[in-house]
Amino acid sequence: MRFVVVTGMSGGGKSTVLKMLEDAGFYCVDNLPLSLVEKFFELICVPNSEISKVALGLDVRTDQSFEDATRILGQLKQKEYSFEILFMEADEGTLIKRYKETRRVHPLEPEGRVEDGVRKERRVLENVRNMADYVIDSSHLLTRELKEELDRIFVENQEYNSLMITVMSFGFKHGIPSDADLVFDVRFLPNPFYIDQLREKTGRDQEVRDYVMGFKEAEIFMEKLTDLIRFLIPNYIKEGKNSLVIAIGCTGGRHRSVTLAGELYSRMKDHGSYGIKLYHRDADGPGK
Repeated sequence: MRFVVVTGMSGGGKSTVLKMLEDAGFYCVDNLPLSLVEKFFELICVPNSEISKVALGLDVRTDQSFEDATRILGQLKQKEYSFEILFMEADEGTLIKRYKETRRVHPLEPEGRVEDGVRKERRVLENVRNMADYVIDSSHLLTRELKEELDRIFVENQEYNSLMITVMSFGFKHGIPSDADLVFDVRFLPNPFYIDQLREKTGRDQEVRDYVMGFKEAEIFMEKLTDLIRFLIPNYIKEGKNSLVIAIGCTGGRHRSVTLAGELYSRMKDHGSYGIKLYHRDADGPGK
């Protein structure tokens, strides 16, 4: 039997994950009180059970003393129950945005600020997160990408990528991304905006890419950047980092940054030790 305990930050995507696992053939139970968790394990993990795949959702909404989850799950491990823990999270800005979009209150701060509830919940869940076999940061994941990651781990049984990298292009005129871990400024390169036939195009277009990468400085920068990122990745993984946002910026975020972000993604994507995605924040906005 494959038994997965799904938990994590409220708004991190736990409910979506349970629906996807259900579609993948898992028997799913959500919001079970902590006091019933051990009994559920006893009932479901009987020999010769017809149920071969189970997902159990644990949530701070079910029990305010969620700190007990660490103790209960530890006891189940000692009793040699076999299960995995999937922890869903997202950065603070993303969680706050999701709450405001749905007009929900935070379960730990029903009459207070969402920000306070998010920070309190992160502290409460810290120990369970440290026990997790898988940590998925949904901040920049599309629904399709989340499903692909779940299928890879729980359906195709492939190796888990503990680090998810987002390579992001942006324009400095629109502000530096608040969730960026590494920021690189490529405004030292000539700007295609001032070439009439390139102005209305973006770094997605071959003509712009050829122009930008035609400068030896662009190629040297890309070689040094790729070497730096390849050096950093195994060290980030070793330290337990699960999300890395690499932001590459130019003035408007449409030409140089899009080109170089795409180039970095192409050079880094064929590797099994991490997941990677490409995101152009400002490519469809005004230029320059």
